[in-house]
Amino acid sequence: MRLIKTSNTRICHAVVSYFSLPIFLFLPTLLLAQDFANVEITTTAVRDNIYMLQGSGGNIGVSIGDDGTLIVDDQFAPLSDKIAAAIAELTEHPVTFVVNSHFHYDHSDGNENFGRAGAYIVAQDNSRRRMESTQVLAGSGRVQEPYDEVGLPTITFFDAMRFYFNGNAIDLINTGNGHTDGDAQIYFRGANVIHTGDMFVRYGLPFIDHSNGGSMDGMIDALWNIAGLIDNDTIIIPGHGQLSTRDDLLDYRNMLVVIRGKLEQAEVQGLSPDAMLATEPADGFAQPNDNTTDWLLRAYGEYTGP
Repeated sequence: MRLIKTSNTRICHAVVSYFSLPIFLFLPTLLLAQDFANVEITTTAVRDNIYMLQGSGGNIGVSIGDDGTLIVDDQFAPLSDKIAAAIAELTEHPVTFVVNSHFHYDHSDGNENFGRAGAYIVAQDNSRRRMESTQVLAGSGRVQEPYDEVGLPTITFFDAMRFYFNGNAIDLINTGNGHTDGDAQIYFRGANVIHTGDMFVRYGLPFIDHSNGGSMDGMIDALWNIAGLIDNDTIIIPGHGQLSTRDDLLDYRNMLVVIRGKLEQAEVQGLSPDAMLATEPADGFAQPNDNTTDWLLRAYGEYTGP
């Protein structure tokens, strides 16, 4: 098997061989309450030997081929058997590598199951550090407990690393702190497909985890960096939602730029949070409701401080 060209890469105790309502604010409560037995995993062919699986949680990217199976994210632990069964419909090779786009539970909760099954887990180094200890997510206050050792990434990187796998040069890139402080974008260069994790999603206003290194400024900068990596033929697998294009990503970034400009203007004018809300900075992008209000208040805090 051909592996790994790395830049600032850390390998831990393993040897490698072989527009809508903003749902993010109440998403954790819904997911904790749902019956995973009723979740179905659907498969969408993306390009060449790349697929997207959807069930509950973040979109899963799948690369299959003679070298084995690599997946990006693994959703919730109760879905691991269903995810493995969906992959088995595509290939006889079990999962060799799991790449976490970031540490959030709806993208990484299956780590322990796939780790026990023999997969190597890969992530940006800060994501491993987050998974090693208890984290509290912004907004919802949802507590994410540490993973057992078997569920922790054993291969980590800082800025970038490269896999040569299944006929693709697969670049794992940290484009800066945005959604969290440990995001990774996974670019299948040969297929011209990129998985953005939650740096880019299709459900409206994004979840920015201010408690764990995320920021609007960082997300806007990271999206610009991603746009510079890809071209108009690139197929994007977003963290949540349907397959997308570079234009979709730029439209999403523009939404954040427009909202940021209104928040910065409010800060320069010395507006109180209530006065800022009265200017409706997200008008045209999100419905006026409690979820949008909470999102704007947290975002405004970036520019006004505590």
